[in-house]
Amino acid sequence: MSHIISIHSFRGGTGKSNTTANLAAMLAMKGKRVAVVDTDLNSPGIHIPFQFDLEAPDLGYVLNHYLWGECEIQDVAYDITANLGTGIPGQVYLLPGSIKTSEISRLLREGYDVGLLNQGFDDLIDVLKLDALLVDTHPGLSNETLLSIAITDILLITLRPDYQDYQGTAVTVEVARKLEVPDMRLIINKIPERYDFKQVRELVESKYRCPVAAILPHADEMMTLASQEIFALRYPHHIISQEIRTLVDSFGF
Repeated sequence: MSHIISIHSFRGGTGKSNTTANLAAMLAMKGKRVAVVDTDLNSPGIHIPFQFDLEAPDLGYVLNHYLWGECEIQDVAYDITANLGTGIPGQVYLLPGSIKTSEISRLLREGYDVGLLNQGFDDLIDVLKLDALLVDTHPGLSNETLLSIAITDILLITLRPDYQDYQGTAVTVEVARKLEVPDMRLIINKIPERYDFKQVRELVESKYRCPVAAILPHADEMMTLASQEIFALRYPHHIISQEIRTLVDSFGF
């Protein structure tokens, strides 16, 4: 049985894409077949920690082409397992969005059929025999995001210790409840070390009536890495990597 896991945030800059990339790597380390879909098509970026060259001259289709009816969804899936290094027992596929200005502009101008994207998820799971499909969503609550959340098995909402994030997350949680998401959890990211993590967890869980799945502290190592690698593979014993590993184990598949 496959699981659709959406990683979302109300605002940008929460570390959502890095979290998604690390989750994918950890699942692959457990021997799972995983696909990562970059649906943040206005500003795609999850290809960077995977070291996937979107400017390669021989690059084929990207997600934009599927949404314009120019290819099948599996034509957009690139096996990037080798990019993670050796000894990965599972498999990771990436479905990137275009970084070409003309294609981003076309998407903004013409839009796309969101239903086609959701149908593509089902086709992708079937063709690639996936254990998990990770959806890196566009921040905020657009129509595309709402429809993606509605078919999600597990929704992970990332937020920072910031009052704008707190307010926006409250809206997101309420919408997800109305969409009857079966499993919703919060990831608090970039927490200063001087904070009392236990107190933060208790306050956030009380405010949103939603479990906190992970608390990820601010780390100089993360900032220095600058999204150029998968953090959990570079620093497997770091507290951030341990938190992500515990989160992955909690999925139960």
